[in-house]
Amino acid sequence: MSTSYNFTALKTIWIKECTRFLRIWVQTLVPPAITMTLYFVIFGSIVGERIGEMGGRPYMEFIVPGLIMMSIITNSYSNVASSFFSAKFQRNIEEMLVAPVSTSVIIAGYIGGGLARALIVAVIVTVVSFYFVESVTIHHGLILVLTVILTSTLFSLAGLINAVFAKTFDDISIVPTFVLTPLTYLGGVFFSISLLPGIWETIAQFNPVLYMVNAFRYGFLGISDVDVGVAMGVIVVFNLVFFITAYRLLQTGRGIRS
Repeated sequence: MSTSYNFTALKTIWIKECTRFLRIWVQTLVPPAITMTLYFVIFGSIVGERIGEMGGRPYMEFIVPGLIMMSIITNSYSNVASSFFSAKFQRNIEEMLVAPVSTSVIIAGYIGGGLARALIVAVIVTVVSFYFVESVTIHHGLILVLTVILTSTLFSLAGLINAVFAKTFDDISIVPTFVLTPLTYLGGVFFSISLLPGIWETIAQFNPVLYMVNAFRYGFLGISDVDVGVAMGVIVVFNLVFFITAYRLLQTGRGIRS
């Protein structure tokens, strides 16, 4: 299959995915802005005034990277999970699978949609943060960009895998509710794990979201609770595992072909 053919297929899937969430922007882009504003008001302004500083930074400034990363995780995941399941539910994903398009291109197209939505939401949340923080200085731009791309890719793949196994629309909400939310809240978004007592700090280091939040915070503020090299390595490994899993599931037609 020619490179130009693959590129055309990839572009088509990506445009379809972007058109899908932009068409209903009131449901996909506005809620994150409102939710993050509430987080800034409650945890930043009200609670933050009592806490003072965290990690040597004003508490409001400390939570900005975590809240942006939380929005990236949530939106990249939900975009692909809902889109792929809808395609499976409507039986049009089968047409894509039997078309002369490689599995990698299909996966990349869905990832592109998740990444696009995550980036737009990240920009919106960053703009919102300017109303609560005087200035947000980027210390390591390359790490910042890499973390956003890798994290969005990872949770786009996770959303695709969830959609493959889901049998009803209710199944789409199980992982965000019982897995993503606890991992995110315990992933150092609102606190430094150095505050946790010995055993709990050790347990927290098994949370993959911790490495994503801290790598992103390092790119923003130059501070991190974990080694940044280790954090990037963890994210890359999870991406590889999830991509191979998603690839194998689509290749075998698991949850799709009857």
